[in-house]
Amino acid sequence: MSLPVLAVAGFLGAGKTTLLNHLLRNGRGARIGVLVNDFGSVNIDAMLVAGQVDAMASLSNACICCVAEDGEVAEMLGKLAAVRPALDLIVVEASGVAEPPAVARTIMTADSEDFHYAGLILVVNGCEPEFGHGLPVADLVVLNRASEVTDIDDVVARIRAQNPRVPVQPTDFARIDPTLLIDIPERPPAAQLSFDELLHDDHDHEHPVYQSVEYTTGDVLNPRRLLALLRDRPEGLYRAKGFVDFGPGHRYLLQLVGGSLRLQKRRGTGTQLVCIGTGMDADEVRAALHECTTEPADENAILGVHKYVVQ
Repeated sequence: MSLPVLAVAGFLGAGKTTLLNHLLRNGRGARIGVLVNDFGSVNIDAMLVAGQVDAMASLSNACICCVAEDGEVAEMLGKLAAVRPALDLIVVEASGVAEPPAVARTIMTADSEDFHYAGLILVVNGCEPEFGHGLPVADLVVLNRASEVTDIDDVVARIRAQNPRVPVQPTDFARIDPTLLIDIPERPPAAQLSFDELLHDDHDHEHPVYQSVEYTTGDVLNPRRLLALLRDRPEGLYRAKGFVDFGPGHRYLLQLVGGSLRLQKRRGTGTQLVCIGTGMDADEVRAALHECTTEPADENAILGVHKYVVQ
């Protein structure tokens, strides 16, 4: 199973560290690995650290935090991917001065069968919005301190001017629902409260609402049309998961996070998709997916699918 690797970027003071701490404390059972420049930047509570070996700290909630210099990212990603019990997600923090496209390229270059690049999250301070070079390539914008922004529509418009269809999630204290980023695995409940639950902030359980749009059809999809749709996603669409049917022998499990698409061969027939994001027009999303069934595919259309297929 290949681990998704998310990059988190943003200017100093935007809320990257707050977001990382929130995910570590409120992962709803997800095992998350975090790659940072130094432990101090995450400010892990001493009670949460179960053990530390070299540059890797094991947390009592089964999460992992580790440190890597710029040239060590690939090596540390490999170590995190080898952790047992296995992690569900790896998050790489770009330092305040790092160029987000460079961070994304580093992860993509290190890409292996054990982990894969799953997109870039850009954290923006809504009161003092700075975007830099990360906005055009961002897959999700977390608009922090949203309740303090006088004209949030203006800030969103400035974001959309550089990245027209990127999902924008307004929030405070960088609180986002982890299920927007990842499917939380079902695990047996613990017999007693863990440190994770004891340290959980009771005021931190409410998250900004995101949307999910379901689409089901027994009609065969045109692969060329669907791939074009996923490249130029409907506004606000961040993630999609489910099954797509391109015809006999060509049904796949689809996993889309930002611009990262992965397909795995599956048996059966029919398409069942769930699209996840914020600010989506549900009717537009369903109509766009329906359009993928209206034009029969030529015999070469399936060839474009192969580059996204993984074992």
